[in-house]
Parts: sequence; C-alpha cells; structure tokens
Amino acid sequence: MMSRKRVSLGKRLRHCSSVDCVGVQPNWSDYPREVRETIAQSSIVYYPSRLYEDLFRSLGKRVFPQNYYGFMGHKIRQTALFQLLHVPHPRTRLYYGSNRSERIMRDFPFPLIAKNPVGSSQGEGVWLVRTAADLEAYLDKHHPAYIQEYLPIDRDLRVVLIAQQVVHAYWRMAPAGEFRNNVSRGGSISFEDIPQKALDFARWTATVCRFDEVGLDICYAHGRWWVLEANMVYGLEGFRRRGLDIYAVFRSLDEGGAL
Repeated sequence: MMSRKRVSLGKRLRHCSSVDCVGVQPNWSDYPREVRETIAQSSIVYYPSRLYEDLFRSLGKRVFPQNYYGFMGHKIRQTALFQLLHVPHPRTRLYYGSNRSERIMRDFPFPLIAKNPVGSSQGEGVWLVRTAADLEAYLDKHHPAYIQEYLPIDRDLRVVLIAQQVVHAYWRMAPAGEFRNNVSRGGSISFEDIPQKALDFARWTATVCRFDEVGLDICYAHGRWWVLEANMVYGLEGFRRRGLDIYAVFRSLDEGGAL
C-alpha cells in the first residue's frame, strides 16, 4: 500500500521524500488499484504527462507544472500567450494561404527571422532570412510561416525558473559567423555580470504566464528586455557548469514549501 503522499507521474521529483512517483502508464487500468486510489484522492498531481493532464484538470485537480505540456515546443501558442499578456516579445506574425511572400515582405524588412513553429529546439528550425530567395526557400517547406522581427543581438540570457524562483542564469554568446546563441550551435556560456533587472523581468514573465518550470530565453535590445522563447525541455549544461544537481534543486524547493 502506498503511503499518503503527494503523487507525481513524471520522475522529476523522484528524490523528494514527500512525493510518490508512479510513472506514466499508457492505460489507466495499468496502474494498480491502490495507485489509482491515491491519484484520485490527491488534490494536486505533479508532472501528469500530456496523456493525463487534461483529464486531471477536467476533474478539478491542480497540476504542477502549470502551462507546461501545452506550450512545450509550441512557438505559436507561446507567441499568442505573450501577446495576450503584453509580455515584450519580438514582433511576430503567422502566415497562411497564398501570396505569403508578398505579405511578409510588406510587413517585415530584411533581415528577418523565420522559424519552424512547432517542435524544434537547440537552434534547429531557425533561419536568418536575408533575401527574397531565402524567404521563398523557407516558405516552400513551412506551412504556416512563422515570421519574427530580427533583433540585433550577439547574446541572450537563459534563465531557468522553477516555481517562479530563479534557479540559475547564464549568458549564451554566439560564435563568430553564427546568429544563433545556442550552446548546441557552438555558443559560449558566461555567468558573469547578469543584471538583476533581467532576472526580475524573467521572474515577472514566468509569473504572469504561470510557467511553473521553464527555461526562458531573454535578450536586451532597443532599450528593453524581450522574451524570445520559453523552453519546457531545457539543457542541463548550465546546471553542470554551475555545480548544480537539478534533482537536489527540486528537493530543496520541496523541503522549503515552494512546490
């Protein structure tokens, strides 16, 4: 019989003594009866998975993290959320239908940023479009088109937040000849001279967007901070270089009552 603890389907909290991690089963009936009863009696379910999140919400249960699975890798939804909440975000538009190139060139000057709107990460699926020919090559393979204004930056800031608390942050600086700052694309990391205003901005963004766990990419341009993207699945290189164990971070947050 399971103890009367909080319950998590995902394994993020497996080192937290106050949480029972039961895994994600493809069929509800695959869970033993006592596990199903524990989940049914829990007021909150942690890391419920894409499969069960909406089900638990429909039953009136709280889930943690909020605004997680539905925004994971989904730039269209993220952009709509940022726009709805007036979170500073590079001007972005979606284009469907015919005459897309003409409409895009009417709305945006070159260079511009074009992205795969769903599913890409680590700098994949992002293009710096300099000419009409570049744009046609992108449009030939992407429906809809996700077009964003180009910001003249050589670095951005990755801020990881859990339960709206900053866990760590670092600059990501692009290598020579590369417009993307991703570490996976050869970008370098620096923990030096991180402005408190940037961390405050990231914390505010995570709070208003109700992101319980997120790696925010933010940058400074034209005299203000901008959110570029929200990453629900983020790399752990920053944790390693900072000497942090992500599971120890969760354990500390749990023991401190933040979760």
